Amino acid sequence: MRRKTKIVLAITFMIAVLVSGFSYLYISQVLRQRVNSASELAILYTAQLASAAANAVPDLSSTRVDTSDPAAVREATGEYLQEDQNLNNMLESVVGNWSIVYDAAIVGVDGRAILDSNPDLNNKRLIAHPDFQVLRDARFWQQLRLVYSPATVYDVSVPLQLDGAPFGSIRVGISTVFLKDELTPRLKHAVLFSIAAILLSLLLSAGVSNLALGPLKEISRNLDSVSAGEAEVVEAEGESQADEYGMVTLKIAHLGRQIRDTNQIFSALKENVEQVMATLQDGLIFFTQDLRVVLVSASAERFLGRPRREILGHTAKELFSETSPLGALVIEAFERRRPLVQSEMEGEKGRRVQVSLDFIQEKGSHIGALLTMRDAESVRRIEDEIEMSRRLSASSRLTRGVAHEVKNPINAIVLHLQLLQNKLQQIDPDTRRHMEIIGNEIHRLDRVVQILVDFTRPRDLHLEEIDLCHLLEDVTLLAAPEAEQHGVNINLEFPAEPLNVKVDTDFMKQAVLNIMLNGVQAMPSGGTLSVAARRDEDIVVTEIRDQGGGIPPEIQDKIFELYFTTKKEGSGIGLAQTYQIMQWHYGSVDFESRDGKGTTFRLQLPLAESPLDALRELATRD
Repeated sequence: MRRKTKIVLAITFMIAVLVSGFSYLYISQVLRQRVNSASELAILYTAQLASAAANAVPDLSSTRVDTSDPAAVREATGEYLQEDQNLNNMLESVVGNWSIVYDAAIVGVDGRAILDSNPDLNNKRLIAHPDFQVLRDARFWQQLRLVYSPATVYDVSVPLQLDGAPFGSIRVGISTVFLKDELTPRLKHAVLFSIAAILLSLLLSAGVSNLALGPLKEISRNLDSVSAGEAEVVEAEGESQADEYGMVTLKIAHLGRQIRDTNQIFSALKENVEQVMATLQDGLIFFTQDLRVVLVSASAERFLGRPRREILGHTAKELFSETSPLGALVIEAFERRRPLVQSEMEGEKGRRVQVSLDFIQEKGSHIGALLTMRDAESVRRIEDEIEMSRRLSASSRLTRGVAHEVKNPINAIVLHLQLLQNKLQQIDPDTRRHMEIIGNEIHRLDRVVQILVDFTRPRDLHLEEIDLCHLLEDVTLLAAPEAEQHGVNINLEFPAEPLNVKVDTDFMKQAVLNIMLNGVQAMPSGGTLSVAARRDEDIVVTEIRDQGGGIPPEIQDKIFELYFTTKKEGSGIGLAQTYQIMQWHYGSVDFESRDGKGTTFRLQLPLAESPLDALRELATRD
């Protein structure tokens, strides 16, 4: 139902209620006025009868009646009243001329009729009727019920005194049947008039309110447009600009422009915030002044173990368990309204979490709070990767300098060795053998230096989108001969859906092959090498698990360092190369190893459709 319709109906209803109330008062006054008029008329009749009765009785002292005997006086008085023709005519005229009067009588003190409009009742005891005052003093609905109830006669009586002494009373009976017959036409007329007035008021109020609220439809449409932000507000023109409607319309138009501008700014800000929140690794939760969640980063779902729709709108007590160390600390900080310095503890799912809480204040009052959660293991892993990158970078700078300085003497030595061989025409076998050894070692040293140069030189990646499962299958074929020699079985575990990534195929094959070969060589007595790939949100995770003796804890921090190896014939370049290739692809590599229980290497790459891919392409262009 439209706003205008509601307002018109409300106004019409109020007018109808008012008119109905006035109609009720009018009808009740018609009834009460007729009842009061009947009462006043009956009182007038009784007064006239009392006066006539007083005139009908002569002075008894001049008669033979013993005035000292009250009984004789009453009897003589009754006889005079019964014989008075004027009084009898008045009783008959009262009943005959007035439609509401049922009977009239002069009643003695003993309740007997001295003179009645019905001569048959003279000298007989009359039946007592209700007092007419009961009907006159009743409320409207009670009056209506008494009048339209079964026929009843109500008496209007006044005391009668003759010669200064009480003689009896004069009664006039009013019948509800006669009163109803006279009152019904008037009440019907009043009811019909009230119904007509109510209907007319309904029509007039509906029409006038509809006419008065005509501009409300346009105002409502403008408000809807402003709320939806879809259309321009139609401004009033001409004379309408000077009235209230025009002023309201202008204000709505101005407000609509402000709201649209604000919505555009808010939408752009919201989109930027959502993009930032979607890419954050930290779990961020914003609370309002009443400490309810209004903004949640995507990573917060991982820390709390529930989707965002179940986090928004809830309080800290509803999100955290008081039985866990993390929940107890956060809830206590919220209750005391005290900031929480970054602390590390066990989270909801047993993982180590770094948590901090900051209360946002404005003009000395709290307006919200920001809860930050970080995966402590990820932080340490990032710190380790940064340290490793720092070491590799320092090693690369040093290596390039050393390679440059060593390359020149090697070239000079090779040149002079060739000149020396040309000058010596006859060389004995021992001298030739020593010179060949020197040449071979110099060439081997040159290859080592070249490897250093190649390792530290920036590479151009030829990226292409490929299903990582197919790449892993190709690498498995390359590692198969080495696995057969060691009696190792390679087990592949891939999902049904493709895991598309953008990589340089040759470099990525080399990175995976280095780890596979290390896994095979870690099981000289045979075993199973498991290669599994899966998707974890926007990341593709590859796990290569062997059943070897594991990596000793004391050397686990060094295995990605260049030239570090525990093998007699190892070069110490493979894992360092894998680490470097994964960094080139904005991925990562880490491992878990337990002494005697094997090692699991974990390689992580962003999905081809991941938002991180856009950041990677942007960094590549820069």
